Amino acid sequence: MPGQRPHPKLSRREAVFFGTSPDMNLADAKRVLETALICAQQPMPVRDMRTLFADALGADTVKLLLDELRLDWAGKGVELVQVASGWRFQSRPEMREYLDRLHPEKPPRYTRATLETLAIIAYRQPVTRGDMEDIRGVTISSLLIKQLEDRGWVEVIGHRESAGRPALYATTRQFLDDLGLDSLAQLPLLDDAKGDTPSFESLLTTAETPPSEPPPLTPPGVLI
Repeated sequence: MPGQRPHPKLSRREAVFFGTSPDMNLADAKRVLETALICAQQPMPVRDMRTLFADALGADTVKLLLDELRLDWAGKGVELVQVASGWRFQSRPEMREYLDRLHPEKPPRYTRATLETLAIIAYRQPVTRGDMEDIRGVTISSLLIKQLEDRGWVEVIGHRESAGRPALYATTRQFLDDLGLDSLAQLPLLDDAKGDTPSFESLLTTAETPPSEPPPLTPPGVLI
């Protein structure tokens, strides 16, 4: 395939694993990776992919094969992407209009208070509830924070060494996975400290619904 990288030079351990025909077996390894990723219900980290080959394949070789797979799927309606907790296949954003027709159910809409609170945590983490209230200028309901925790988007990562040792909140890998992001650096820029920006709210609408809801076939995160 034009633009495809040559197969990487194998280490001695990899050569022993593949035997006398490393090129053919590397092609086989790529098919194994492709199959595992297509069948996976969650993003797959490189360490799990190495398990497929009894850890005989190095992480660098696996990543090169993943790059080849990305090229193989270029131009198709499904793409291979890297998110916070690993790699997965998902439908491309331009397919959403059509896939929505199969599952017209809409994901739950969040209130302005919830969006502002989530944005504060995402962009200012780690933060305490008091920090959030200072920024928003209003009292934040414990039920609101619990909603974000139950969604798997927010968690307590420690406590501030101050009076009362308030909990410190941060976003989770699940939050990034559901938004189709690899890191917090990919979040859109905010228009203000409260998260009053259409781009952030628009990004949240692409997230998967909670596990208890029927998952819509909408990107990002459409597993096949």
